Amino acid sequence: MAKEKSKAAVLELLRAEGNDACADCEAPDPDWASYTLGVFICLNCSGIHRNIPQVSKVKSVRLDEWDNGQVEFMASTGNSAAKAEYEAEIPPFYYKPTASDCQLLREQWIRAKYERKEFIYIEKQEPYSAGYREGFLWKRGRDNGQFLSRKFVLSEREGALKYYNKNDHLNATFQPAKIGNPHGLQITYLKDNSTRNIFVYHEDGKEMVDWFNAIRAARFHYLQVAFPGASNTDLVPKLSRNYLKEGYMEKTGPKQTEGFKKRWFTMDDRRLMYFKDPLDAFARGEVFIGSKENSYTVVEGLPPSIQGNHWQHGITIVTPDRRFLFACETEGDQSEWVAAFQKVIARPMLPQEYAVEAHFKHKP
Repeated sequence: MAKEKSKAAVLELLRAEGNDACADCEAPDPDWASYTLGVFICLNCSGIHRNIPQVSKVKSVRLDEWDNGQVEFMASTGNSAAKAEYEAEIPPFYYKPTASDCQLLREQWIRAKYERKEFIYIEKQEPYSAGYREGFLWKRGRDNGQFLSRKFVLSEREGALKYYNKNDHLNATFQPAKIGNPHGLQITYLKDNSTRNIFVYHEDGKEMVDWFNAIRAARFHYLQVAFPGASNTDLVPKLSRNYLKEGYMEKTGPKQTEGFKKRWFTMDDRRLMYFKDPLDAFARGEVFIGSKENSYTVVEGLPPSIQGNHWQHGITIVTPDRRFLFACETEGDQSEWVAAFQKVIARPMLPQEYAVEAHFKHKP
């Protein structure tokens, strides 16, 4: 009877404000809890907590037994109080993962909070907050595809990372599946207004996440200088971005009489890039996707006269200058790509995006 009463008390705590979402990734309806930290967490994050037993011990809210002392501790703490303690000094640029982010980001976020206590003791943030970082990463060769150890230097003062300068167009996003390594990071920048990809990894997950947040920190401080009146709320979304959509489609050429060829496509904001291989250093081509106010539209299907596509689920993008024709393997892929295009087209263009559009129109 006492055990059932304790379990009922724990379930009731889930109704308290802040406890209805995972303390670490914000996934709704957490079913697990760390009874040594006093937080409610989701199933995926509970697996990470199990890997730091010296800090966190977990139980199922519904399946495990609870004693009175554990219930009282959960009641005295809870997600909101724990966040106030363990997330007290998070730098504005530091990336807080969500449930959809990769395992590495979520694991290092949890370890940073509870194991290393980086957001309680500011001096522990030095690896990514100092404005300078150097070290060796495994970098994929542009031509031969082999990963070789290379030294990287990130200098906030010079606004440079080894291999390129001018980090105003810098982006970094974790791509473990694409790179074939759980710590794989894709870094991109613009070279002659074309996207350059660098693929790197490190055996140590913390090292890789520290590099990621160091890049975000450098970009944050660059944007603070470039836009002195902007708030942190305005700047943080510009620090790094995940791609809207990636995957294979077929495409035909500008005359639309050539056969369709299978290519890897990446939708990065308003740039639709296509590659022969997902790990190519440079795109084979790029398409600018503007807004509906500027006569950009997307429709399902291909013109009736078009032939040569092996995949049957077509997409037509209409721009002020021409049509771009693509074909998807499945109806689900088609729906996802159309939704990604519509999301971009529905957003009004910013003043600086008109300059980007003009460059695309004058590309040789």
